[in-house]
Amino acid sequence: MSETLPTLLVGSYTATGGGNATGISIVAAGPVGDADVRTVAVIDDPSFLAVSGDRVYAVSETADGGVSAFRRDGAALEHLWDAPAGGDAPCHVRVDPSGSLVVTNYVSGTVTAISLQAAESHAASLLASDGVVGTHGSDEVGVPAAAVVTEVLPDTTGPVEDRQEGPHAHQSVATPDGTVLVADLGGDALHEFRITAEPAISLVRVHHVAPGVGPRHMAWYDGDLIVAGELDGHVHRLRRDDSGSFVTIASTATFEGAVGESLLSHVEVDDAGRVYVAVRGRDLIVVLDASRGELSLVGSASSGGVWPRHFARVPGHVLVANQMSDAIAVLPLGDDGVPGDTVAHIPVGTPTCIVPV
Repeated sequence: MSETLPTLLVGSYTATGGGNATGISIVAAGPVGDADVRTVAVIDDPSFLAVSGDRVYAVSETADGGVSAFRRDGAALEHLWDAPAGGDAPCHVRVDPSGSLVVTNYVSGTVTAISLQAAESHAASLLASDGVVGTHGSDEVGVPAAAVVTEVLPDTTGPVEDRQEGPHAHQSVATPDGTVLVADLGGDALHEFRITAEPAISLVRVHHVAPGVGPRHMAWYDGDLIVAGELDGHVHRLRRDDSGSFVTIASTATFEGAVGESLLSHVEVDDAGRVYVAVRGRDLIVVLDASRGELSLVGSASSGGVWPRHFARVPGHVLVANQMSDAIAVLPLGDDGVPGDTVAHIPVGTPTCIVPV
């Protein structure tokens, strides 16, 4: 088991969203239990981050949402450019193979593609003209309008009235077929889009899941799509059929008893087919086995805090962003892949996303 942790970038909620952070934090690599934490970018509600090479992208999960790009140089972030998110409350960002940055906007139920080539070219032209990129949040660093395109999700609803009154885009993943799937928590659907580098977005088809699932986050394993149902407390395994539709081949509860306020959040799968999923409300990290073709419960452990919004797997440990504990819990991994008791807490205000770099 590794006794050191890599460098981490951490997204959080700030005072704008009722949180306690001041922006993006960095946790320096070092021994477990000896955390060096500091803010490296002041930005409102950077609740989700994506890293590609030396580039760091952050959403600003505000009513008039935005996206910011930074260059990472060691423990420093240099601001490069800003772009509109194309909707309210952007909650996920990802670099797509098309060359676009894909942003999902929860409240407005929209998906946005931003041309990275156009954004980088614009930032480079500013740098060449006056030697500086610009001040974060200024009009100068906004990318050209033609570089940003937004698509509204199809008008879908679900049976949970206070959460599914309309589409709510929560996460996107690339498919092996070169398309993009967007999890629609509000409409119990996965919307499949084709995104091209111009950028352009076109709807391919809509894949429906069972009513009340509330798909939130997704991950791939062995050609199948693993979906965390935020609202039904189950993890679902989906597979494409001959017609191209995704069909559910297995569903497994992550805890016993009524769902109530127990809400699934993030899901990941390791190379051995172990599915890790966080359960808010019950404050658990649950491990399932997908290696035998279905989904079976392996075990669960305390998340080491309150409201596990996100987690990251690093050698020897699972790091859990416990949003309501103002801390990241460090959980050692056992031989069976099930986390053990918390061995350390890393103090970070209202953490919502962890990215090892």
